[in-house]
Amino acid sequence: MNVSEFLETHFRHFNARELLAAAKAYGEFVSSKNNGHMMVTLAGAMSTGELGLSLAEMIRAGKVHAITCTAANLEEDIFNLVAHNEYEIVENWRALSAEDEVKLRDQGFNRVTDTCIPETVMRHLEGRLVPMWKAAAEANAARMPVEFMFDLLDDEDLVQHYQVPRENSWVAAAKDMGIPVFTPGFEDSTLGNIYAAHVIDGSVPNHNGIAPGTKQMQKLAEWYQATCPDHPIGFFQIGGGIAGDFPICVVPMLIQDLKLDIPLWQYFCQISDAVTSYGGYSGAVPNEKITWYKLEQESPKFMIQSDATICAPLVFAHVLGW
Repeated sequence: MNVSEFLETHFRHFNARELLAAAKAYGEFVSSKNNGHMMVTLAGAMSTGELGLSLAEMIRAGKVHAITCTAANLEEDIFNLVAHNEYEIVENWRALSAEDEVKLRDQGFNRVTDTCIPETVMRHLEGRLVPMWKAAAEANAARMPVEFMFDLLDDEDLVQHYQVPRENSWVAAAKDMGIPVFTPGFEDSTLGNIYAAHVIDGSVPNHNGIAPGTKQMQKLAEWYQATCPDHPIGFFQIGGGIAGDFPICVVPMLIQDLKLDIPLWQYFCQISDAVTSYGGYSGAVPNEKITWYKLEQESPKFMIQSDATICAPLVFAHVLGW
């Protein structure tokens, strides 16, 4: 049996049943019959976990129509593209001592659970990005973070450094398919830190080269308003935090702050290991979003409380009919 048949045969109860129900509803939502468009949000280290292997195919298949991600996920997709073979896998990562961590640090690695990213790739891309940042800052251009990544993908000189097939990159798929990518909180990333460092040392003249979150919210609002008259829009959230909270708030902003009559998100699914707690947004049940003008009462809602590195590829496989 293929993956979809396996899920339908064995995923019958609890989180397994919820996963299958969410996958079926996702597929129906974006079908030619319902013509829905889907926003996918990425928190956590999904790109370092190589989610691009399945997410890129979802984008190319027309099953994903917009992405909101942390800046770490944006940059780490490109890091993986050009330095995959230089990564170090630590199989016994749970048993690492503080001394082991120091050794990894001194070898030039930054650890993400079992995967160590070489600092050399960060410096490699820094050298290519600084001239772009400088030009944007001098022109007060305030470009979206993803635009710089798209420019890197247009750099023919960078192609020789690819260490995985380009089709494994979800950023490349987004570029090819022309879907928008929103990246709130750019400063909370390696490249965001590097950008700030270059402003401090004067090699980049100011902070005006990167679009702030408020400008990205405006761009998101424009996308939502242009899309919703012809397509119901759904929301597939991986993890929590700013990657999810930023884009879902575009609807209450349009309704409550701009007094516009627009539809709410028409589908919602979140994969998260966070649990419901007092004040904990990432683990909040979907119905809480009703009071915030984010979800309709009748919108399909799913909460898969499990590991996204396992669950997201399975959902995507079912939607793709694998």
